[in-house]
Amino acid sequence: MRSGIDGTGRRVLKIFDPWKSPLCTCPFKYSLHPYTGCSHFCLYCYATSCIGRKPSTPKSNFLESLKTDLAKVEKGSLIELSTSSDPYPSIEEWVGLTRNTLLLLRDHGMKILITTKSRIVVRDVDIFSKSHAAVMITITTLDREVSRRLEPEASSPENRLRTVQYLKDHGVPVGVRIDPVIPGVNDDPFELKELVDAVVDAGAQHIVTSTYKAKWDSLKRLSQVFRDDSLVALYKRNGEVVHGSIYLPRAERARLLQPIMSRGVERGVTVATCREGLGSAFFRAPSCDGSHMIPSKRRR
Repeated sequence: MRSGIDGTGRRVLKIFDPWKSPLCTCPFKYSLHPYTGCSHFCLYCYATSCIGRKPSTPKSNFLESLKTDLAKVEKGSLIELSTSSDPYPSIEEWVGLTRNTLLLLRDHGMKILITTKSRIVVRDVDIFSKSHAAVMITITTLDREVSRRLEPEASSPENRLRTVQYLKDHGVPVGVRIDPVIPGVNDDPFELKELVDAVVDAGAQHIVTSTYKAKWDSLKRLSQVFRDDSLVALYKRNGEVVHGSIYLPRAERARLLQPIMSRGVERGVTVATCREGLGSAFFRAPSCDGSHMIPSKRRR
């Protein structure tokens, strides 16, 4: 196998199969990353355990590779941007790699699912409005100071809420990822319910949530930045390794996510968990990732 090419002959369009986990409930889809690394530098990022902490860098010959790959997949396939490197880092404003990627996906009739923390996504409303597309905005807390420490280079919670509102007002299906919920950091049940209320009021149609799945490098970062060793102790004492990540016990994960689930149901939006395996009570949506929001027909 030549470098950069998987067993299917595709270079940049990969089947989404995270860690081959039986807990993954995502529909069949492809993942696509125009950039490598991520300039948001979120403390909890799982990808840094594999590639380290690196700023977002455009992949070389990306669009040419994508054109070739798109000829090898079925029209109407679901493609997510992105599952580990945000498709809207600050350099996207002048590089425009994600925008050109979206134009290719639209012209090939693909279903597009965006996952981002960046307000830059609103720039591409003109493309979303003429595509089979939906957007998921990650918002982990309404506390600006916690967010600044947790996700130092990402948009503020207020900007992300305004992004949800803007997308909703322009007819783009939008949901929110409250992910991850980290014990002792953003797990206050009252604040989580307030967060659900805020995102629904802003226009979110769907919420997906999950607990923090620890890696040793991210645990160390969280402990250092928040100057608290209790999180490391908690995962060392109670955690168990599940497909490469350290999970808290099932009952503890259910307790952490229950406020989001219950408030989401009360507010009448679809709500689900991600890679938790907590059963149907924690999965109240046609899809976990928000792909069910993608319209079957494009607007003209």
